[in-house]
Amino acid sequence: MKVSLFLLFMLFFQFSWSQYNFSEVDKKLEAAKKELGGNVAALIYADNKIVYQKFYGTDFNAKTQAPIASCSKWLTAALVMTYVDEGKLSLNDKVSKFIPIFTKHSKGYITIRDCLAHLTGIESEPFRLFGRKKYASLEEEVNEFATKKDIESNPGLEFRYSNIGLNIAGRVLEVLTRRGFEQLMQERITRPLMMRNTNFSSLNAVNPSGGAVSTAADYMNFLIMILNKGVFNGKRILSEKAIADMQTAQTTPSMIKYAPEVAKGYNYGFGEWILDTDENGNSTVVASPGLFGTWPMVDKCRQYACIFFTKGVLGEEKKEIYLDIKESIDAQIKNTCK
Repeated sequence: MKVSLFLLFMLFFQFSWSQYNFSEVDKKLEAAKKELGGNVAALIYADNKIVYQKFYGTDFNAKTQAPIASCSKWLTAALVMTYVDEGKLSLNDKVSKFIPIFTKHSKGYITIRDCLAHLTGIESEPFRLFGRKKYASLEEEVNEFATKKDIESNPGLEFRYSNIGLNIAGRVLEVLTRRGFEQLMQERITRPLMMRNTNFSSLNAVNPSGGAVSTAADYMNFLIMILNKGVFNGKRILSEKAIADMQTAQTTPSMIKYAPEVAKGYNYGFGEWILDTDENGNSTVVASPGLFGTWPMVDKCRQYACIFFTKGVLGEEKKEIYLDIKESIDAQIKNTCK
């Protein structure tokens, strides 16, 4: 009886994987593994299960922890939206309501919406991997944004990708709750999503924009929640409206004054890039790539999530590799929007 049950399980397991043929994905990952730094974990989730996984590198797998750089922004935007869902925060609230020093330095009209979409108008240098100054606290960093950086445009008009907006939003949460950002992230995002190996811990100031470490398996749980319109394991983390707001473009091409190479040509929502839209302009594919080469993505029309999780300094030039691999995934999964 035990043998029969085991064989039945194995037949079911084999069937669940065999309905897709990801041999082309295998070939493309194999060909690109050197360019991707040699340490890669690739996961695809569809039909309520992991349907593909591949690992390259010594002892590198779905549970290997590594820095995720700007993939952190998606997590932070989601955390902010939990407070919007509860009515404790509004996207149209001015940052100066919580941090009055912004008013004193002609930055009183910046809103939470502006922060989540990189539309603060505050001057910023193009993002550099090792260019972040060491701060003792998030409060110190954000106060410096208010007092020492100039306004280059009125809020809401020009997009400049940087650490500024999401870090301001993270500090607003600290003021609102009188608790630390890392604690809030654990309570509302990482713990409910069973992301046990994900954190923003740092010897210096916490960095909501790019300071997280995570694993492929952990981040996939977050993507599953996004794919399921805010629900994970039967528990609602974010409202459907919050998910829709995050995936709505806040920019137009003419507004974008600086974007990293990996995202040029795309518009931005809250913490995520919009890679594709339908004929009505609604987002269909969203992603939040990081400077270390990790690329998390959700395809709403084909109802799958995938992540290419890497370790090492890879730069921003891997876009074409991932989009090419995505074409092979798309060939196996039906587009339900057409």
